[in-house]
Amino acid sequence: MKTNTKIAIIGLGYVGLPLARLFATKYSVIGFDINQSRIDELKKGIDKTLEIDSESMQKVLVDTSTTENGLYCTSSLSEIQDCNYFIVTVPTPVDKNNRPDLTPLYKSSETVGKVLKKGDIVIYESTVYPGVTEEECVPVLEKISNLKFNVDFFVGYSPERINPGDKEHTVDKILKVTSGSTPEIGQKVNQLYQSIITAGTHLAPSIKVAEAAKVIENSQRDINIAFVNELAKIFNILEIDTHAVLEAAGTKWNFLPFKPGLVGGHCIGVDPYYLAQKAQENGYHPEIILAGRRLNDSMGEYVASQVVKLMIKKGVTINGANLLMLGITFKENCPDVRNTKIVDVVKALEDYGIQVSIYDPWASVEEVLKEYGLTIHNEPPTVIFDAIVLGVAHNEFLDLNIDALKNRNSVVYDVKGILGDKTDGKL
Repeated sequence: MKTNTKIAIIGLGYVGLPLARLFATKYSVIGFDINQSRIDELKKGIDKTLEIDSESMQKVLVDTSTTENGLYCTSSLSEIQDCNYFIVTVPTPVDKNNRPDLTPLYKSSETVGKVLKKGDIVIYESTVYPGVTEEECVPVLEKISNLKFNVDFFVGYSPERINPGDKEHTVDKILKVTSGSTPEIGQKVNQLYQSIITAGTHLAPSIKVAEAAKVIENSQRDINIAFVNELAKIFNILEIDTHAVLEAAGTKWNFLPFKPGLVGGHCIGVDPYYLAQKAQENGYHPEIILAGRRLNDSMGEYVASQVVKLMIKKGVTINGANLLMLGITFKENCPDVRNTKIVDVVKALEDYGIQVSIYDPWASVEEVLKEYGLTIHNEPPTVIFDAIVLGVAHNEFLDLNIDALKNRNSVVYDVKGILGDKTDGKL
């Protein structure tokens, strides 16, 4: 890559920050985010997402945007105007009706458009349906910048493959799909990522191919999990241990090792809706994709109903019962609460008149209250509960003395299947 390469990362969340830190080991990188408090924390080497430790942050942080390499964080638009690569890593959520919400992409495209210059390349990493980059984002860039696409500026798409909380499969160790708006730009985008991704890259023939590849990755996982969730429902009726069945079936070399569970987070529970939306716009109603979504979205209420049935069998009075929910994040050993389906379980239990206390040593009390209106605790409780539900497999819960938190009639339900014989039921 040219020595004058200067990269702006737009959005410093779970995706943007690890990418910015990695690029900063070789290039001059400006990390841009509209959240000033986030910028202030990062400048001190503090990452509340826990994706980057303080030592790693301090190694790449610089105090000025004019250095040859390193990471400078800012919320000021003027600080990124000298960059020639702009990498957009903002979230792509769905609204309350599960329709794709492209607002963050539109806003970030407007931001980039204000500083876009001739010869610049804009790369999108956000998960989208095929066509969003060129049909939705490019027109915004053209309008704001008054520049012409594929003449004055160019775009690329390289879908993020970040796995929050995973310290083994970090961004540099996951093969990266790349693409560009022209064959030449595709090569440039590919070379840029090749310079930092040790796992290698795969140059897709077009941006739409790269977009489609990303969105089907998580759609495939969603469908596979929906299948084992349905198996769990069936085997529960038949009084067969689902995990024992999966363990036995897993002895075949080509059996896929999926487990039942609550499907939340920023990708698997969202991405299939993006693909479904595009399909429906073009006259095709996807059946398997949406069926998988419906089944997985129903699992919160299913878990709650199973817990209540066990409580009734043990003679526990449901209305007014005290229940402890262990975990609120969408996955284990990670503070990420985006689109967590534990909330669905809590709401369903509360509908039965159950009083739910939530203990999670990883989640932010303030963030959970703001996003879901729920009060959580970071310290373990000391009172007795009528029921305990393990919703997230945090390491801390393996060492928790559950027996000290229950009485003779208390119910213990294990959503993740990690407590062994300590439970009255599991998914």
